[in-house]
Amino acid sequence: MSVHLVTGAGSGIGAAVARRLLARGDELWLLARDAGRARQLADAFPGARTLVGDLAVPARLSWALEKQALPDRLDSLLHSAGTVDLGPVGDLTPKLWEHTLAVNLVAPAELTRLLLPQLRLSRGTVVLVNSGAGLQAHAEWSAYAASKHGLRALADSLRAEEQEHGVRVTTVYPGRTATPMQQKVHQQEGKSYDPSRWIDPESVATTVLSVLDLPRDATIPDVTLRPAR
Repeated sequence: MSVHLVTGAGSGIGAAVARRLLARGDELWLLARDAGRARQLADAFPGARTLVGDLAVPARLSWALEKQALPDRLDSLLHSAGTVDLGPVGDLTPKLWEHTLAVNLVAPAELTRLLLPQLRLSRGTVVLVNSGAGLQAHAEWSAYAASKHGLRALADSLRAEEQEHGVRVTTVYPGRTATPMQQKVHQQEGKSYDPSRWIDPESVATTVLSVLDLPRDATIPDVTLRPAR
């Protein structure tokens, strides 16, 4: 039985991946921002175990995890949590920049650091769900795109550093995907939202599982998905 820890399992891509892993009988650990959210995740994913740690405050993740039982080994760490707020550079406040970078970049780096011993033990896989914004930035996307460009750099460095330990690192770059976050983006853009136009989260989950199930003689550094339309 493989052991996985997933962030962002409350909705969207993270929820789709968590459902698939649980359905096939894998051991699932889910990170929640607080105890109330942990109870919701436990109800939504019977049999999964939860950890509490707020990605918006990465400096406290170490303190939070020290007080909880952690998995002895990890076959994968799946970073799928994220936050997005659009706006021109001239309007974005330091508070928004700090929150976006904390959740989308600093917290994945810190959580990975804290769980590297378990990943090395299993020669596991780190999957970072990035975005098309991690490859190209557009007007009013500066904070989000900067965090995702940074996440790409994190993955590239981690991949080079952990190769000797057998830890594989994959970045997944989905285009627009039909998630609650995408609905929020459309609201900020002032556009109507039609989820049928965008990638189904299950399609991204299929890609993630393919990465996890890849035989040990190969690795997928990067994979990009785009809506078929």
